[in-house]
Amino acid sequence: MTLLYRIFGWPLGWIMWLLYQAIPVYGIALLLFTIVVRAALVPVAIKQQKSMVKMQLYQPRIQEIQKKYANNREKMSEEMSRLYEEEGFNPMTGCLPMLIQLPILFGLYDVIQRPLTHLLHISGDVITKATEIASGLMTGNQAANLSRDLSAQIKIISVVGKNPEAFASLGDFASKVQSLKFNIGPIDLTQMPQWGDFLQPIWLIPVLSFLTSLALSLLTMRQTTQNSGENNPAAGMSKGMMLTMPLMSGYFAVILPAGLGVYWILSNLLMAIQTALLNKYMNPRDLAEKARAAYEEKRERERQEKIEAKKRAKESGLDVDKALSQKEINRMKLAAARKRDAEKYGEEYHEVTDDDLK
Repeated sequence: MTLLYRIFGWPLGWIMWLLYQAIPVYGIALLLFTIVVRAALVPVAIKQQKSMVKMQLYQPRIQEIQKKYANNREKMSEEMSRLYEEEGFNPMTGCLPMLIQLPILFGLYDVIQRPLTHLLHISGDVITKATEIASGLMTGNQAANLSRDLSAQIKIISVVGKNPEAFASLGDFASKVQSLKFNIGPIDLTQMPQWGDFLQPIWLIPVLSFLTSLALSLLTMRQTTQNSGENNPAAGMSKGMMLTMPLMSGYFAVILPAGLGVYWILSNLLMAIQTALLNKYMNPRDLAEKARAAYEEKRERERQEKIEAKKRAKESGLDVDKALSQKEINRMKLAAARKRDAEKYGEEYHEVTDDDLK
């Protein structure tokens, strides 16, 4: 697990370092970090919005397949896969934002737990020596396990604050560490809420994390229901996630450093704004109507092509029942010609593509 934290923490650490260099206030750097991350995920959100449109567009055909093959699950799955393949649609696209959040949380956890590495860019050798000094100033299991503790750097910072003179052999290490300010008011963003004292200000973080996540879930569910209807699977999924995500959000804010909870709160607020804007300027219902009109136009065009193909087939004395569209006829003729040339001249045969028919 530590390896995952380090892998995802390395690129996010550089982003956080750049932001901290611009404004050396930890809380503001975290706010800017959240804005940067949410901005980078906008293309994913747009793709998810388009996926909702496609799901709504294909819903009548999906329901038709489900009704037709209700007693044959294998055939139903086969027909659904064929539909998705023909339309170039991946129903899992809607899960992308949730999947992307996990590596971000892993990376941010590493950034928050290792500020000496990510924010101060102190070398590994100096941190190792600082760990040894801090261990000598600590007692019990904390001292013995410090080198293996994921929050070792946070504990080293605490020891430096109490006894900076002990680290004099490391040059300006103590002064650099003391320059770090992790507080937002009375809340230390590197710490976690402690059970028993629920009046601590730090308990505001999980509470706000839960409430903002719940508000986001309600907004998303309302938008999905308005745009897709009650019977759409996306609406059902939103109802299922309405309590699951807020509870997870609040739980993680309790068991992880407060900085992650602050990130989650800010992310929820930004996602709510993003959801409102996307539904205003990329309304799924409006886009689905346009896509449906385009699809019907395409169907009508193909129908007319088949009628014309049958007429040409009848005039040529061909079997009308086997008549194809002009494009399909041209494709077959070109393929046959290529096969003849390949056999005659020993050349490699290449399948006919749509570009060949332009």
